[in-house]
Amino acid sequence: MPDLNPNGLLARFQLLLPLIVSNGLNLLGAIVILCVGLWLAGRCHKLVVRALGKAPHFDDMLQSFFGSLVRYLVLTVTVLAVLSQFGIQTTSLIAVLGAAGLAVGLALQGTLSNLAAGVMLLIFRPFRIGHKVQVAGITGTVMELSLFWTELVTDDKVQVIVPNGGVWGQALRNYSHYPAPARAGEARFRVAETVDLEAALAKVLAIAQAHGQVLKDPAPSVLVDRTTADNALEIVLGFSTADGQTAKVRSDLIRSVHGALMPPKDPPAGA
Repeated sequence: MPDLNPNGLLARFQLLLPLIVSNGLNLLGAIVILCVGLWLAGRCHKLVVRALGKAPHFDDMLQSFFGSLVRYLVLTVTVLAVLSQFGIQTTSLIAVLGAAGLAVGLALQGTLSNLAAGVMLLIFRPFRIGHKVQVAGITGTVMELSLFWTELVTDDKVQVIVPNGGVWGQALRNYSHYPAPARAGEARFRVAETVDLEAALAKVLAIAQAHGQVLKDPAPSVLVDRTTADNALEIVLGFSTADGQTAKVRSDLIRSVHGALMPPKDPPAGA
């Protein structure tokens, strides 16, 4: 039979009271530490993201990454403080976590290498989305840059995923970093000796200037020359276009100038 003596119960309660008060205070302190830690972690995350957002050319992904890194660091310290509040020795726990982190780091060495390379790529930005690059023997247009890999699309529309460790660790060619030079083109038009040369030169120049794909700088030019074979009179039109458009623009100019300089046909007899 349990002892129901009031004096005995009171004595037992008095013995347990310090333990209850001590554990209650520890629990209250742990709750306060946890609440403050959660608030501080969120606050630090926002402060880091806001501070990095003011830096020029700092990627949004890196802002979130470093913000989350600081947040989890504060949360880790908070959890250790809560455990310490209950009298748990955190020194050995930190050693165990360190050993576990080292083991995980060695197991994920390649992944962490790609992560570090991704961070460096996002910080220094040797290329951007839409740039045409050559890396790891592959030439393509950059479609996406993440923390772990870079996505390229080749000219024949093949998707290529390159780990960031391979992108950062070797020579990289960026064909889009500097503006492409203007491509010079030339077209020659033979004219009759009896033609009004000044009017023909003005007409050819006007046709070139009116073409939408002929660059204004450097401006098109017209010169007069003679062929080496039969000493025939020629108008030489020099023009500049963007990369890959020279052949098409030259064809357009030849057709337009031929139509403008070609003498009108005589109407059929009896028309």
